[in-house]
Amino acid sequence: MSKVKYYYDPDTLSYRKIEPKKSKKYRNLFFFIVGAALFGFIGLIVLLNTNWLNTPKELSLDREVHNYELQFEILTRKMAQMEQVLANIEDRDNNIYRLYFEANPIPEEQRKAGFGGINRYKSLEGFNNSEIIINATQRLDIIQKQMVIQSKSLDEIAKLAEEKEKLLAAIPAIQPVRNEDLTRMASGYGWRSDPFTKARKMHWGMDFTAPRGVPIYATGDGTVKRADNRSSGYGKHIRIDHEYGYMSLYAHLSKYNVSKGQKVKRGDLIGFVGNTGRSEAPHLHYEVFKDGERINPINFYYGSLTAEEFENMLKFANQENQSLD
Repeated sequence: MSKVKYYYDPDTLSYRKIEPKKSKKYRNLFFFIVGAALFGFIGLIVLLNTNWLNTPKELSLDREVHNYELQFEILTRKMAQMEQVLANIEDRDNNIYRLYFEANPIPEEQRKAGFGGINRYKSLEGFNNSEIIINATQRLDIIQKQMVIQSKSLDEIAKLAEEKEKLLAAIPAIQPVRNEDLTRMASGYGWRSDPFTKARKMHWGMDFTAPRGVPIYATGDGTVKRADNRSSGYGKHIRIDHEYGYMSLYAHLSKYNVSKGQKVKRGDLIGFVGNTGRSEAPHLHYEVFKDGERINPINFYYGSLTAEEFENMLKFANQENQSLD
């Protein structure tokens, strides 16, 4: 109950009640309403930010949203780890594997390119967290594309490795006659004295002096293209096509152990030392061709000689002596 105030009126010599002004009443009422509204708004905010007014269903949805946020955070960390692992594989792929097999590196912009054309993420728009969801989906799509590109690259590397293995097996890389079967290494590649005319002429191969019947071995994988005596001067001879531009020739044989069209592996027995054709004594005349041109066979013995044996052979091969054919 509000207090009643009085004042003393000297004219009437009595106390009179003070009547409040209407404007003051309205002002007080206004402040009361504003204050009540302000406190009510603050209280509503407090209630909305607590679980006091939430129903059990709302509380369950809130927990579910919190769980999704946690799962999304875990997914983001996993994507970051995948991106790091992929970056490491891509770096090794470009700078080790593809470099070793002489393949062009895959450009960075090709590995990490996005997707043009239509909006692939339109169905994800219009939600509260659309931007986050779209960014995560884009990252996953790019990671998937990187994995596809890397998988194709590794398939290519595997094929190149297989080809490289075939190439290494095909190159004429061993001595055609074993050291223990040799009498000596008679003559090397270069200018030599002809045994019949005594004139100085180019000797296109290497002569291995050995007794008649000593085994001769294929120096690399390939296919026998010729095994006959229909080539002037060579007598009974064998030619093996190793592919990749390589061909090897074995001349003056006493007999064959292979026939035309036969597949051979490095180290297979293909024939025996003889003295057929234009030959002064039993020996093997051996030549190597690359892309149709004769090359020095001594550069290809890395598969069967020690460093000391190779040095001795190099010394004898470089002597300008008389050849045997």
